[in-house]
Formats: sequence, structure tokens, C-alpha cells
Amino acid sequence: MGYHVVPFEDVAPTPDRPSEQRSVSDAVGLERMALNVYRAEPGEQLPLAYHVHDKQEEAFVVLSGVLHVETPEETHVVGEDEVFVAEPESPHRAYNPTDADETVRVLAVGAPSTDDVHPYEPEDA
Repeated sequence: MGYHVVPFEDVAPTPDRPSEQRSVSDAVGLERMALNVYRAEPGEQLPLAYHVHDKQEEAFVVLSGVLHVETPEETHVVGEDEVFVAEPESPHRAYNPTDADETVRVLAVGAPSTDDVHPYEPEDA
């Protein structure tokens, strides 16, 4: 059996990201799911790019602020205490718009924890 209690300030930010990302998965050695906490200022996006996963399901739980998620069909506006879910093969890009009034904090969960992410170019679809 294994248990972890990790003070959030002990989880170091991941370098070279468009917003603050802290990988809880890396900090505690999770292998079956990706667990990240994001903090995005106005004008910042969460992932590195508009992307799609082959097999991974992804959920964004908005802890505070308002998250915008661009998809090929529309832009979803996800408020505090709401969850946005992207099924496999569903392109998306999560961000905090430039004209936002506040920072957005998001808990992101992806499972299984796989390296199956691909950039998505809307004009190529």
C-alpha cells in the first residue's frame, strides 16, 4: 500500500510551460493517471498547444476563475466548480483569455497516463 500527503508548495512548477503547471503525478510517482494543477494569468493557455489525445480522457476541474476551452465546434466557458471533459480523439485548447478579470486555477486529470498527445491544427481538419 502507498499513501502520499504532499504540501502543494513542495510540488515544483514544470519549466517552459505557457502557464504555471505543477505535476502532482511526477511529485508522487503516479503511473496510471496524469494529475496537474494549473494557474493561468489572463492571456495564458494551459497546454503547450491546441491538441488531441488518442486514448487519454481528460477532465479540467475549475477551482477558481473562468476557463475557456476551444474545440472545433465552439468555445466552452467553464466556471468555478464546473468540469470540462474531453474524450479521446476530441481536440481542445484550454486558456484564460487576454481580457479576463482574474487568474484561473484548474485541476487537470488525464487517464490513462500516456504520451499520446498530438498537436491539432483546425485549418487541417
